[in-house]
Amino acid sequence: MYYLDRRRDVVRIPPARLGPKLDDVLTELAQQQFEGKLVDGQSLAVTIRDVRPLGEGHIIHGDGGVYQEVEYQALLFRPEIQEVVEGAVVEIRKFGAFVRFGPLDGLLHVSQIMDDRVNIDEHNQRLVGVESKKDLKVGYKVRARVVSLSLSEISPRDSRIGLTMRQPALGRFEWIVEAHRRTDDKGKKPAAAPKKVAPAKKAEKGAPAAG
Repeated sequence: MYYLDRRRDVVRIPPARLGPKLDDVLTELAQQQFEGKLVDGQSLAVTIRDVRPLGEGHIIHGDGGVYQEVEYQALLFRPEIQEVVEGAVVEIRKFGAFVRFGPLDGLLHVSQIMDDRVNIDEHNQRLVGVESKKDLKVGYKVRARVVSLSLSEISPRDSRIGLTMRQPALGRFEWIVEAHRRTDDKGKKPAAAPKKVAPAKKAEKGAPAAG
């Protein structure tokens, strides 16, 4: 899930970067310092913008840099347990498939891909259901649910995120469309046969007309 947050932090300005274009320097340094990092151990900072200095900077004895408190707007990405996400398969391994959703990757273990035994063709980056013949390749778009989550503060890209597609309305997009089509077909009632109408009897010759 993406959301915007207004935050405060401190940026160190090296002596060589001190000059008249302080706002531009602060934006660049804040982006280098915070983008791609975890915030509060729960959210990944995707984009930093609108960086503003707060008050005067401070110096520390023996350090030629200036420590400047700043306020900025951060676009954060926070995955949550049981959240439904959509992404693309980016890698096939012998134990499953990696799916990229937003800025992070999650693992679809072979046991969580489909209700079928799965053959793994790691060389051709392909997974195939033994009976259903459903296949999964790099580049295919999927919908999955987050079932386990362990974010790494040291290297957010190496966070461990477990996904599943073994629930209703999840899976490769084409599988979902096909499942909806089958459900719609089952729900349709067969058209009722038209009622047969008996032909009107012809009046006998010489019989008085009705009315």
